[in-house]
Amino acid sequence: MSTKNRMSGNEALGEAIRQINPDVMPAFPITPSTEVPQFVSNMIANGQVDTEFIPVESEHSAMSAAMGSEAAGARTITATSSCGLALMWEVLYVAASSRLPLAMCVVNRGLTGPLNINAEHSDSMGARDSGWLQIYAENNQEVYDNMLMAYRIAEHKDVRLPIMICQDGFITSHAVENIMLEDDEPVRKFVGTYEPEHYLLNADEPMAMGPYANSPFCMEAKRAQVQGMMNAKQVILDVAKEYAKISGREYGLYEGYRLGDADYVLVCIGSACGTIKDAVDKMREGGVKAGLLKVRVFRPFPGEEFAKALENAKAVAVMDRAESYTGHGGPLGAELMAAMYRNKNKAEAINVIYGLSGRDLTVEMVCGLYDQLADIAVNGTKGREYQYLGLRE
Repeated sequence: MSTKNRMSGNEALGEAIRQINPDVMPAFPITPSTEVPQFVSNMIANGQVDTEFIPVESEHSAMSAAMGSEAAGARTITATSSCGLALMWEVLYVAASSRLPLAMCVVNRGLTGPLNINAEHSDSMGARDSGWLQIYAENNQEVYDNMLMAYRIAEHKDVRLPIMICQDGFITSHAVENIMLEDDEPVRKFVGTYEPEHYLLNADEPMAMGPYANSPFCMEAKRAQVQGMMNAKQVILDVAKEYAKISGREYGLYEGYRLGDADYVLVCIGSACGTIKDAVDKMREGGVKAGLLKVRVFRPFPGEEFAKALENAKAVAVMDRAESYTGHGGPLGAELMAAMYRNKNKAEAINVIYGLSGRDLTVEMVCGLYDQLADIAVNGTKGREYQYLGLRE
C-alpha cells in the first residue's frame, strides 16, 4: 500500500535507505549531499536502522572504506557531490573493476571552478567512464524509487557493478514535493538481503582482492566488466517491471513525453524535464508537434533505444547540463549524436548547453528552442549546432 507524504529529495533518499537498511555507510559531508548521511546517522541513533556508520577523513577515504566493506560482504552505501566525487576518482575505477555492487547517492553539483554549490551534471558526467551504472531522477518520487531499485540492479549476478543514483542539487534535493511511499514490508521483500557469492570474510574461501592486473589478464577483465554493463540494460528493465507490481509506477531506460508523433524533440536529463514538459504542452496548444525524450539511464548508455525513439523527429536538440570543453558540445550530445548517426536518423540535431551552475531554465526559453528547431528542420543548422541557452551576451 502506498502512503502520501511530503519530502525533499534528500529526505526521500533517507526514507529509502531506512527501508533498505544497508550494512555500512562511510561518508564525508559536502553540500548539497550532506543531509543524506545526516539522516542516516539520526536513524542509527534512534534505533531505526542498524547500519554501521563510518565517519572518515575525506571522500577518497569514504570510497576506500566503502570498497573494503563491500568486498567483505556487507551491503554498502555512501553519498557525495561535486568535488567530493572528484576526490573519489581513483577509487571509483577500482570499485567498478573489482565488481563491487555498492550504491552511491550523487546529489549533482557543479565542479569547481569557479566555485559554486548549485546544480550541474559535471560531477557525475565527469565520472561517466569510471564503470559505474548511472540513473538520474527528474523529481523526488523518482529519487525514492530509483534508490529502492538500485541494489537489485547492481547486485544482479549478470551485472555486479556499482551504481550512482543521481539527482539535481537543491532543485530536487532540498525542494519539498508530494511523494508516494511504499510500506516497509513489501519494500524489504523486494530489495531482499545481500548474499554475495565471493567475499573476503568467507572462511570457506580464502581470497585476496586488489586492483592490479598485468598484460595477460587486464584486457579480459575489462571486457568482462563491459559485459556486466551491457547486461545491465535488460536487468534495469526487469527490475522496473517487478517494482511496478508493488508501486504502480513504471520506469524504463527513458521516458517519452508526447514523443510518438513529435516533429521537434528535446532530449534532457534530470529536473529540467519538468519545465520542458510544460513547454511541450504550451507548444502543442499552438499546434506545434513538440516532444521530450527524458534520459533516465545514462550508464549503460541506451544509444540504440534513444535513436530508435527519435527516428520520426525532424529536428532534435540535445540538452547538456555539463560542458565537455571539446569546443562542440557536452557529453550527452556527443554520445547521442553518435548513436543517431549509427542508426541513420534523418533528423537535424544540435547540442545545447543550459543550466550551468544552477542557471534557471524557463518555459519561455524552451519554447524559443522549439521555435528554433522548427526553423532548423526547414533551413538546416547553419552554425547553430552548438550553443548556450540563457547566456548573458
